[in-house]
Order: sequence, then structure tokens, then C-alpha cells
Amino acid sequence: MLKFPMQGYIINITRVKDEDLIVTLLTPNSIKTLYRFYGARHSTIHLGYKIDFEVQTSLKSSLPQLRSILHLATQWNAHRERMLLWQAFVRLFYTHLKDIATLENFYFELLESCTAIWHKQNPKRIAIEAYIKLLDYEGRLHDDFICFNCEEAILNDLTLIRGFLPAHKTCAWNETFEHLHVKRLFEEKSTIALSDDHINVLWKILLEGF
Repeated sequence: MLKFPMQGYIINITRVKDEDLIVTLLTPNSIKTLYRFYGARHSTIHLGYKIDFEVQTSLKSSLPQLRSILHLATQWNAHRERMLLWQAFVRLFYTHLKDIATLENFYFELLESCTAIWHKQNPKRIAIEAYIKLLDYEGRLHDDFICFNCEEAILNDLTLIRGFLPAHKTCAWNETFEHLHVKRLFEEKSTIALSDDHINVLWKILLEGF
């Protein structure tokens, strides 16, 4: 029986029999899916928590066990609205990465950078800027402003759809954005030029999935 200490963000929790849990964690270089047995002495865990933990392997179980949990709390974890936004954002990493066993530390470091400023700024802006960085890292940031539908250049009536794909309004029928504002968002990874109303629109698009 081996134990491996590490840290990670909880990106999904699934309840199974007798209140046991299957917990998925994003660690610096991998996605871990672990079994946590229910017990009165166990620490409370929630989606989005960053934890220090041990992985315990056993020949008796096909799924490694989550042990020795320590919540690495931040000052905003107790702030309900910020925590709810954080959980919605973190859940997107699960659907995007759940089938990947090993990965670069980019994703973990991206969450680390968000965590550090989540209490200082509008969380939706932080999440949107982080997502632009993720799209750029994965080579999926379409900054050529060619409509995904008609494949023509977008000169006016620019809108964005899932994955922040650019489109003409007549091709997607979504909210329009100022071309220069989106260009600045894509180039500078900054939402400073966007109004709060547009941030709310982008947040809804973001929640559709990575």
C-alpha cells in the first residue's frame, strides 16, 4: 500500500453509495480521479477547493483512495457569491480535461493565478481573461476575425459564440461587440475595454463550455 502526497483543485465530485465520493482533482501535471470513503472524522470538501492530500493505492481497489485532506483556504472561500462563480468556472475544467491523464502545468498555474486575484477584481472578468489565455495556449483563439459560419471577414456586427468563435450577427444572432474591444481582449488578454453588460454576455457564453 503506497501513499503519494500532492496538491490539487477539486474540479468534480460525484456521490456514490453510503455517501462515499468520487473526487476529480486537477494537479500540476495530471487529472486524478480518487475514491473518498465517508467518515465522521473526514474533512469537509467542496467543489473548487484547493487541497493538500495523499493518494493511497491498494490491490483491493481499482480506484486509488483520497486521504489526509487539508483544505488550503483562501480569504474569499467564505464569500458566497465569489465561491459560486469560482465553482462554475472550475467545473468547466472537468468537462474539458476529464479524459486526459497527464497534462502540462499550464492549467494548474492558470487556476493559481486566478485564485490569487479572485477577491480583488470582478471574478467574471478574471475568468474570461483566463479563458482567452487558455484558448491561445491551445491554439484555438480565432483572432483572424473570420466568421465561423460563412468564412467571410467580419468588418462589422461582430458577435461571439461558444469557444469565443467570431461570427457575423446575421450568422449567429448573438449580442454584438465593438470590433476593437474584442481585438483588444484577444491581443492583450484584458477585459478593460468591455462594459459590465458585455462581461455578463461573455460569462454566459463561457458557461456553455470550453
